[in-house]
Amino acid sequence: MAGTRDASSPSSRSLHVVVFPWLAFGRMILFLELSKRLARRGHAVTFVSTPRNAARLGAIPPDLFPRVRVVTLELPAVEGLPAGAKSTADVPPEKVELLKVAFDGLAAPFAAPCRWPHGWRRRGRRIACAMFLILPAALLAYVGTKQSNEVHSRRTTEDYMAQPPWVPFPSTLFYRRHEAEAIAAAFRPNASGVSDMDRLMQLHRPSCRLVPVVPAGLLLPGDAEDDDAQPGGGDQPFVAAARWLDEQPRRSVIYVALGSEAPVTVGHIRELAIGLELSGARFLLALRAPGGRTPAALLPDGFEQRVAGRGVVLAGWVAQVRVLAHAAVGAFLTHCGWGSTVEGLFRFGHPLVMLPFVADQGLVARAMAARGVGVEVPRDEDGGGSFRGADVAAAVKRVMAGEEGEEMARKARELREVVGDRVRQERYVDELVQLLRRYK
Repeated sequence: MAGTRDASSPSSRSLHVVVFPWLAFGRMILFLELSKRLARRGHAVTFVSTPRNAARLGAIPPDLFPRVRVVTLELPAVEGLPAGAKSTADVPPEKVELLKVAFDGLAAPFAAPCRWPHGWRRRGRRIACAMFLILPAALLAYVGTKQSNEVHSRRTTEDYMAQPPWVPFPSTLFYRRHEAEAIAAAFRPNASGVSDMDRLMQLHRPSCRLVPVVPAGLLLPGDAEDDDAQPGGGDQPFVAAARWLDEQPRRSVIYVALGSEAPVTVGHIRELAIGLELSGARFLLALRAPGGRTPAALLPDGFEQRVAGRGVVLAGWVAQVRVLAHAAVGAFLTHCGWGSTVEGLFRFGHPLVMLPFVADQGLVARAMAARGVGVEVPRDEDGGGSFRGADVAAAVKRVMAGEEGEEMARKARELREVVGDRVRQERYVDELVQLLRRYK
């Protein structure tokens, strides 16, 4: 993010903030949520993305039109990147690093002076910057600072499975082997020429003015009726699924979604489907097909016919907040990405069936399991982190049925009441605005 005072009102204390998120919907949605909150406080926001992503994010609320401007940049072509790929939802996991190459190619058009207000184009003007991280603090502590990593070099998968030496107290948080392998890989350069951790460590550049690390709040999604502008909300398959939800008993359906960045394979999808079938539970499965395959090519033969009436499969983007808000939904099977955890648990109080893959997901899953609000699906660490359909079914049954499930649901609702305090969350945004003014 970059900001200055609104050039049209020099004496005003309002800001003009440029917001430029990475091309993953989990990030873009939260960046847009922050943009809306800044705009509702009277600040101007320029939200930057590609034309297709901007369209898929949906319309800006009419009351914010004067203060939120969307600027679109065409993503440059990169050899090997699938045609039409504009976000991580459009590419298989092994192609994401090519998307980073394309994203880096936006630097020149982003810097073009014709795109920005006249007051920003004065020679020598330096725009204050802030890094907006949509990650829980636990991940940042686990990764450590640049200096900590230089002093305590970590090179093996086992190094990342152990508690970092700069964390001096006992913790229930740890990485399993398949998660630690992904963290170790993030420290190695990829096709873009740098590692993901090199990008994170950019905040240590001499040109970056370090400011206090402050919370931006959870940026909890609004009411379900406010989510109509989200992508997928008006699609015919979603409308049919919404009608199906209307016919189901209260809190009887488990919503299943693994985000847009988790490295989900065909094998994962098949075992997940087998587990849902074995569980006997009602479910709505949001399926992101890797490699451009059709859902029918991913699911076990005859799966949709066997679960007809108690299970629905939706391909592509789903208006997740609308689904989670529905009275028929009683639990959430998730990869434990932070945005999904915020929406499912902290906003709507659903207990979790947890299937983490990379980044912060494992740490989030351990933390939520320790609080008794969910069950993690067991993994075979000797088999690359694979899991079995039978274990998925067992976890779903624990969360959706019996006294144990009722206790997890109660604890989830209690945690929502504590963490989902909207007055407190909005206060965090107010404090962030004050700091942006001070350090711009």
